[in-house]
Amino acid sequence: MSQDDLKRLAAKAALEYVVEGSIIGVGTGSTVNHFIDQLAGIKHLIDGAVSSSEASTKRMKMHGIPLYDLNASGQLDLYVDGTDESTRYLHLIKGGGGALTREKIVAAASKRFVCIADDSKLVERLGAFPLPIEVIPMARSYVARELVKLGGTPMWREGFTTDNGNLILDIHNLEIMEPVEMEKELNNIAGIVTVGLFAIRPADILILGTQEGIKTIQ
Repeated sequence: MSQDDLKRLAAKAALEYVVEGSIIGVGTGSTVNHFIDQLAGIKHLIDGAVSSSEASTKRMKMHGIPLYDLNASGQLDLYVDGTDESTRYLHLIKGGGGALTREKIVAAASKRFVCIADDSKLVERLGAFPLPIEVIPMARSYVARELVKLGGTPMWREGFTTDNGNLILDIHNLEIMEPVEMEKELNNIAGIVTVGLFAIRPADILILGTQEGIKTIQ
């Protein structure tokens, strides 16, 4: 099976966690696109969805899935999203697509966070994938200097603006030994909107598509 087939496999397995009559939080990215396509087949069973990005909103509208604003929906039963890296402790690096802020908000507002990915995303330690950080434009250089002090090599994702009108710094060479502590430390740097570390609120379930079938870690 190709990597795309493995993503589709994981996306399909996540449908098991969909509660009838509920509003579902939906993330962003290539694996989530497969989930949205699968969700369209059972859209009559759910009340609708809350989207974490303009791209996912567009795809769900195309499928006729009803969309809600998070302020109106209240707490969500389920959030389904992909990841760029995950450990066995379900600590994640997210934000390769630049939607990390809205993803983190929807994850925080959900009772259960199901993460879907192909098995290449499972790692022993986070950090091989550059850590995305959303920053206020005027703080870009200041935040970059602070990240250098922590041992990282920040790269500005030039030509990219988030759905919130901010910038992304991708941090290379950062040793993430203690993800929860690292997330807390980065959250305290003025000018950072969101860190692509999902460790304080990790995933609850990780569904991996593998050549042998589905593997679930929880």
